[in-house]
Amino acid sequence: MPRLPAVALRHLGASLLVLGLAGCATSAHESGVAPPDFGGSDDTAKAPLLPSALFPGDAEHFVGWRCMPDQELVTAHDEKTLRLWSAHGAYRLSPAVVASGARYEQGDLSFWSKGEGAVVENDRGRLECQQDTRHRVLTRASHPGVMFRASGNEPGWHIELANDTPRIAMTLDYGDREVTLPYRVTSLDNETGSVTLASGQAARPFELRIEARACFDDMSGQPWPARVTLTLNDRVYRGCGQGIAP
Repeated sequence: MPRLPAVALRHLGASLLVLGLAGCATSAHESGVAPPDFGGSDDTAKAPLLPSALFPGDAEHFVGWRCMPDQELVTAHDEKTLRLWSAHGAYRLSPAVVASGARYEQGDLSFWSKGEGAVVENDRGRLECQQDTRHRVLTRASHPGVMFRASGNEPGWHIELANDTPRIAMTLDYGDREVTLPYRVTSLDNETGSVTLASGQAARPFELRIEARACFDDMSGQPWPARVTLTLNDRVYRGCGQGIAP
């Protein structure tokens, strides 16, 4: 992996109070869908290629960590990679040799875990972390035809992006409203793992912003790799989500 940019390392601060590296998104081809169509949505348009920082890769679980100094992290790992999300960015670390436990590194950043404890550090500081919550990642088997799913509370809502065409299905206000609309991509940044979508119908506007950031459901506490903000009819819905690879 390339070393972390100097400007990103400065976000860590003297005590790693803010784990704020720039997103480390690699090829988004793992989402398995076609490139984005910035020209609008129609019956022949293909769904956009979302940043890989929104996906768990081959991991089976998301794990939430509570750290000191006060911070929350989310991880997902498989045999080759540890994906880590903080409140300010996404990272991808590679395995490193260690006498016990498991250690992963990206440049000066390292994550060493043993049992339910972990230490996250670089040459500027250190976090002492404890595993809190974990749950299985969403899969295409349990959500067929869905490329990205997000949900939130008060009032309960969820959205799903189709994996084939630029179409969003919204279930809002505890299921009282269901809306399906085409959308268009207004911004997409693979490096930071951020995407902004807007309605494909001028008469029914909305905006959906997705960011690769550590997110915890405010009712269940479940950890997720994406923060989601949906603005519809002057109302703002906030929640967490995950990219779902084939």
